[in-house]
Amino acid sequence: MWYNTKASELLGIQYPILQGPFGGNLSTPELTAAVSNAGGLGGYGAYTMSPQEIYEADKQIKALTNKPYNLNLWVSDSDIDPSGITDEQYNKAKELFKPYFDEVGIPLPEKPAPFQSRFENQLQVVLDIRPKVFSFMFGTLSQDILEQCKKLGIVTVGAATTLDEALFLENAGVDMIIASGFEAGGHRPSFLASAESSVTGTFVLLQLIREKVKIPVIAAGGIANGKGIAAALALGASAAQLGTAFLATEESNALPIHREMLFSDASKYTTLSRAYTGRLGRGITSRIAKEIMGKEAAVLPFPLQTTFMSHLRKAALDQEKWDMILFWGGQISPILKHRRAGELMHSLIEETTAYFDELKA
Repeated sequence: MWYNTKASELLGIQYPILQGPFGGNLSTPELTAAVSNAGGLGGYGAYTMSPQEIYEADKQIKALTNKPYNLNLWVSDSDIDPSGITDEQYNKAKELFKPYFDEVGIPLPEKPAPFQSRFENQLQVVLDIRPKVFSFMFGTLSQDILEQCKKLGIVTVGAATTLDEALFLENAGVDMIIASGFEAGGHRPSFLASAESSVTGTFVLLQLIREKVKIPVIAAGGIANGKGIAAALALGASAAQLGTAFLATEESNALPIHREMLFSDASKYTTLSRAYTGRLGRGITSRIAKEIMGKEAAVLPFPLQTTFMSHLRKAALDQEKWDMILFWGGQISPILKHRRAGELMHSLIEETTAYFDELKA
């Protein structure tokens, strides 16, 4: 059957369908468990969480499912120079974004405090709780950590936006690679070259990687239905990962207005922008994303830009100025149909099965 792939076997799941793990408080134990209980692999994005919060989330997920799930972290969670940001950098950002703060009637925030990376502490939690699957973005793990994961029975999955990154991950010793196409919603997890220069589409990237890499590859970006999964498998993927389709379900922690936007006409238009976090990410086109194109040099490094913009986001949400907010979403949003994770999973399995059955007929 189509679902008996190397990925299904390695991950210990029935169907090679993965739910993209969302950072920024968009993941929930309910969504993760719903996908895992339906035979896929639920994902939980934890890069913004403290070690204690990760322990708690893991406990909640395990209370809802005894099936495997994927815990996701960011290897690199800061782009800030060790010396911090200068007053000049901060003043440029203030000047660029002041009109928007004025529009919602709030003062510009103080210069953001220095950021301490959380990754090392978060990593210890992963080794302690031993999730079946540990995926990571924006780099790879040390040889020592990868070996520890192997001993503990944790399957490691790295994300690549280019063939070079895929080869780098394979050489490092990861178990599987996500081929992350530029159609995908959310951040571009590039780590060897700039995200702007790493914008290959999912199905081209998948074929390039499959040609050169021996370990299983997971296709991600621009997939939201059974035909998309079938296409990925036909091109050599061992599994497909869906992000936006699951983000739009009621079980995710996306705001109701975010989910409505994903099902609206506005979802036809998406933009890659650094305006909101300092790292390149795709969301439904906003006025700010359009207006600061070409002015990214004044944007603060990640994650200070996130802190800076959080004040503006809150005021825009309170005042229902939706065009000022970048709601994460991929290019595939206009074909979304399902608002419940269980229904979406059922449909994905049914459609993929029907497609392969027709080929045999």
